[in-house]
Amino acid sequence: MSAYQKFTLGDRITAQQRAFFKENGFIHFTNFIQRQTVADIIRSSEEVQQHWIDNEVEKVNGVPIKYGKDIDGKPIVQRFAFINQHSLLLSEFTKDPRFGTLLDLIGPEARLGLTEKDGMVFNHYVNSDESSFTKMGWHTDGLRDIFHGAKLNPMLNVGIHLSDQVAENGGLRVLPGTHEQSLYGMLFRKRYFLDHKADEREIAIAPKAGDLTIHDGRLWHRVAQSTLTGEASRRRVIYIPIIAGKYQPKHADSPTAFYQRFAGIVK
Repeated sequence: MSAYQKFTLGDRITAQQRAFFKENGFIHFTNFIQRQTVADIIRSSEEVQQHWIDNEVEKVNGVPIKYGKDIDGKPIVQRFAFINQHSLLLSEFTKDPRFGTLLDLIGPEARLGLTEKDGMVFNHYVNSDESSFTKMGWHTDGLRDIFHGAKLNPMLNVGIHLSDQVAENGGLRVLPGTHEQSLYGMLFRKRYFLDHKADEREIAIAPKAGDLTIHDGRLWHRVAQSTLTGEASRRRVIYIPIIAGKYQPKHADSPTAFYQRFAGIVK
């Protein structure tokens, strides 16, 4: 694992934290939530999962749900979209005032995108023969705005990590500083989602369960596949967008974005 400075989140973003984030495009806060809260969130996700499986839910607000198989062959949801709208616990979790503190990294117009983009996303990675979600190629999150012909507004992705991460278990890799690149670099530095090759400049994010990370939407990043298999490869993480600009909520009749029609590319 690459070494980098980690922080503790207080009631404000400090000058040191702001400077680190501005230079690198990501930041890591330890011990954001307690282990019991992690366990409660996982249990709530399993309740939503069972309901969606029983009711054969294919999409939520136009966003496809990614299903796969667990290590015992049973069906699981590997990517939940808008899970905050289907779990009372997670809906309440988003009201934690510390999320308001994070908004300051963008400014006064920032908000949690709980009804926009894909809402609160819950990713469940497991490396098994039948898993459909084990890795994700290099990409930036800002491509969506460009794809839709919209202005590239500020966007951050907040990750709440629900598993202890070890080097062998893959996970988030970032290219620090690439959030300051040109539009050309954002579009063509790497082949979106097709390129999985490690970069000599990449940093491996090394969270513990309960940690929180943030990365700029313009930052190049990927999700490396675990070299472990079975239970040892299981990894869960929540992502919530912080956005600014025009309010664009999604609803039950929202269309599926063109790029979301292709399995494996959505985050």
